[in-house]
Amino acid sequence: MIEQSARRPGAELLDVHRLRLVESAAPRLTPEERLAMNEVWDGLVRVNPSFFDGPVLVCAGADREGPHDLTVSWARTTYRHFALRRVPFSTSWLPSFFVAVLQPADDGSLLVGRMANSTAAPGRWQLPGGSLEPPEGDAPLDMRALHRHAARELIEETGIDTPPDDLTFWNVTRAGNGGIGVLFRAPSLPAERLRERYEAMAAAETAQGRDPELDRVALIRSTAQLPDLTGPHADYLEPIVRRYAEAGGTGVSM
Repeated sequence: MIEQSARRPGAELLDVHRLRLVESAAPRLTPEERLAMNEVWDGLVRVNPSFFDGPVLVCAGADREGPHDLTVSWARTTYRHFALRRVPFSTSWLPSFFVAVLQPADDGSLLVGRMANSTAAPGRWQLPGGSLEPPEGDAPLDMRALHRHAARELIEETGIDTPPDDLTFWNVTRAGNGGIGVLFRAPSLPAERLRERYEAMAAAETAQGRDPELDRVALIRSTAQLPDLTGPHADYLEPIVRRYAEAGGTGVSM
């Protein structure tokens, strides 16, 4: 929820074929870290009361088990934890664990969206998606759960209602701050239908007195169009768009 400057350079695609998910213990904070975290969080909430301290998952580690196998360790915490990124002396912060969706149009272009001013990353262009939240009850965090979460993010942010089983695992990205993103590809749809569904969703949200998470969407074909998207970009966006374009817009990642 709270985005801050990267603590490691660049973002990359990991070319993962098989993903293993393992729960890890939540990070233990020092009293000084907890105090500083709470002070930062309280200040952020005063500026933007829409921030909420709900449950969220973070990435506790990512390890290769083979050329195309990856094990991701995840831990349960709350969104307040991300405020630690703004605490210079913190050594207990953990990066995000998120899903994102490549939504192609039938002409080969790819849907991207700009985060609204009410979000934690105002003006940032990215794929539809968001931080993972804990599964309900005793349900496991597995690939089916990730499919469901990605489908929910897609409809909430774009109005595009795609069944979870229709999403295809595409790849894994490591963001510049160490966060891990699991990428899915949605079935292609006509460009006009993508715009219509987004506009209908945005109008419905506005009618309910809420700001849509994405205040604008665009369709792009290559990295040459990224400079046309005025404002900051998620650091994973450029390598994903490049790989997508290299595959001829087919969405094939490897």
